[in-house]
Amino acid sequence: MLRIPSHLFIALSLGLAATASHLSGSPAQVSRTVAEEATFAEVLAACVVEKPTELFRVLRVVDGDTIHIERNGEREKLRLLSIDTEEKYNKSNTSETKPFTRFGEQATGWAQGFLMPRSPSEGPVQVGLRFPDGMESYDPYGRLLCHVVTTEGIDFNLLMVRTGLSPYFNKYGNSRIDHERFVAAQVAANAEQIGIWHRYTNQDGKKRPYEQLLPWWQARAEAVQSHRDLAAKDPLRYVAVDEPDALAAAIKSGPRKVTVLALIDRFYEEDDGSRTVLLRSGDKRRAVRVSIPKELRGAMEKHDLDHSYEDFRQNYFLIDGTLQMGARGFDLVGVTVDDWRLAGPDPR
Repeated sequence: MLRIPSHLFIALSLGLAATASHLSGSPAQVSRTVAEEATFAEVLAACVVEKPTELFRVLRVVDGDTIHIERNGEREKLRLLSIDTEEKYNKSNTSETKPFTRFGEQATGWAQGFLMPRSPSEGPVQVGLRFPDGMESYDPYGRLLCHVVTTEGIDFNLLMVRTGLSPYFNKYGNSRIDHERFVAAQVAANAEQIGIWHRYTNQDGKKRPYEQLLPWWQARAEAVQSHRDLAAKDPLRYVAVDEPDALAAAIKSGPRKVTVLALIDRFYEEDDGSRTVLLRSGDKRRAVRVSIPKELRGAMEKHDLDHSYEDFRQNYFLIDGTLQMGARGFDLVGVTVDDWRLAGPDPR
């Protein structure tokens, strides 16, 4: 039996009950809860990892997948990998794919109960961090991408999926840390119809369209995984634009022919009639730019780059070109119309 600190046990028990009944409006309507399907120990056992050797104080829980910690004497904003909890109330939120939901408020409260002190006498909650392949990286919003691990060795990211508080979020690629365990956690939560998988969750409010989102995320994940497999065999040829260290390594000896995996961030119209495509990166100082000459812009319309941001379509591209250092980061040059192609299946 796993030993669970008191604040974790209380938060977990409250959270499991809430996912099944609090938001349904009527506990009698709920067919089952996690507690009926599996013991706390079984749920937690599915999320146990090595205990952290370095701990950091939690300063704030923004929502179910974003927290702040104190690290190296400064505030560090974290974006938890492989999860994407529903949104808490925000009057400016008009998203169709990630709307405010009643369950989003509950997920935030559950995370706060789990990761923040429950009383002044308890003292600060401390957590450890896990990184894919031991390498740190940031998203475009400056948040450190990671897993959070409790002092007891419970992976909080996995726990959120196992308890139905979040889907397995592989929109940016399968987990490099625990893909199989995330899949198993989601299958179990779905089978038990808990949290977001229960038919009564958010029944009286907005719902997130998981029946459309999951196939879309999976199509993108397949594109990423295919490129990762190629990169494992030839890391200097196949590089992802959101891995600036790999880009730098690829051109260490000079300009190099590469195939990059990329999402489009934005476009810039240039005075000479050309168009610059900025590719999405977590390090704006080392982002990749591709120029589309004026004479190729008409032919490039077949790739429909302007609508690549849209939901439910394959957003990843593979682009062939020569990678070199530019004035504002990396430049991919010598790119023709035929050097652009979708990186994976289009779920539409």
